[in-house]
Amino acid sequence: MKFETLHYETSGHLSTIKLSRPEKRNAISTQMIAELQAALDAIEKTPTRVVIITGEGKAFCAGIDLDYLQAIGRQSAAENQDDSKRIAKMFRKIWSYSRPLIAAVNGHALAGGCGIATLCDFTLAVPEAKFGYTEVKIGFLPAIVSVFLTRQIGEKRCRDLLLTGRLIEATEAKEMGLVNEIVPGDKLIDRARELADTILASSPSSITRAKHLLVSAAAQGVDHDLERAVLESARVRCTPDFKEGLAAFLEKRKPVWQELDKS
Repeated sequence: MKFETLHYETSGHLSTIKLSRPEKRNAISTQMIAELQAALDAIEKTPTRVVIITGEGKAFCAGIDLDYLQAIGRQSAAENQDDSKRIAKMFRKIWSYSRPLIAAVNGHALAGGCGIATLCDFTLAVPEAKFGYTEVKIGFLPAIVSVFLTRQIGEKRCRDLLLTGRLIEATEAKEMGLVNEIVPGDKLIDRARELADTILASSPSSITRAKHLLVSAAAQGVDHDLERAVLESARVRCTPDFKEGLAAFLEKRKPVWQELDKS
């Protein structure tokens, strides 16, 4: 199966997915969302028992692609809701994937890219990688990822990241629990494969059952919260602040925000 936004290969019980839009810092497009899910579906039909996800070039994933953002600004309310559902489906698939996922974060992981990196079972990062949910800076809302983030690092830390939109270094991400290990860039993939070998040495049945147990325990609450998050994500796209934030971002200027939205 050939893809345009990523590459994947399978060797024995290990598959590797590489996000491959280096000229766009591996930014998320509608095509990438579809292809990432298709690749994960295809891998489930192979003998793969562990999957590594990494990025091509200097970035892991810079978040939503500029063209994608512009398209969002032109969409109807119904289109925005459908689009929010697609994004939610992608994140939930990563969170609940049947095989252990290892993110080898080779560079910055921002906004949606941060979600991909940190929703994996294990997250390894190079020292220079930065993480963050920057959506509030352009009038957007990281609604969908907040469903998972509060469960990962707790409400207080989640509020810190989502309300400030600040970027954090790999060391702080590790302290928060978003990153498992910090690994030099020249050893990143080797360490990911070493971790994969550790998992592969265990009982396949036990690993599968452990993942199912972890996911099923939280699935009902996650799905309930995702429904609300999808609605909020779609709603914010229709606000004046989102339109202004997007315009300011594209025009490389400081946004002029509206008065407090009480809706």
